[in-house]
Amino acid sequence: MQYYVYILANATNTTIYVGVTNDLLRRVYEHRTAADPESFTAQYHVHKLVYYEAGTDVRGAIQREKQIKSWSRRKKNQLVESKNPQWADLYPSLLP
Repeated sequence: MQYYVYILANATNTTIYVGVTNDLLRRVYEHRTAADPESFTAQYHVHKLVYYEAGTDVRGAIQREKQIKSWSRRKKNQLVESKNPQWADLYPSLLP
């Protein structure tokens, strides 16, 4: 099974969210549709998938999520920009 660590951003890239899931397409869809209207991503309109990485170890994915969350905003920005310098929305590329 694949596990994903991902970063979402709002439209202006000023607010970000780091998460982990075993179904990236479903989870990002939930964020985008505000499945939980009380969630951080719904309240701050954080719906744009700007980074993700995949692995097969759930413990490793959770550890990586915690590691990224502990980083400074500058370091998180550098991670996103290392793979996605334009901060483009990657969600459409996941759609079948």
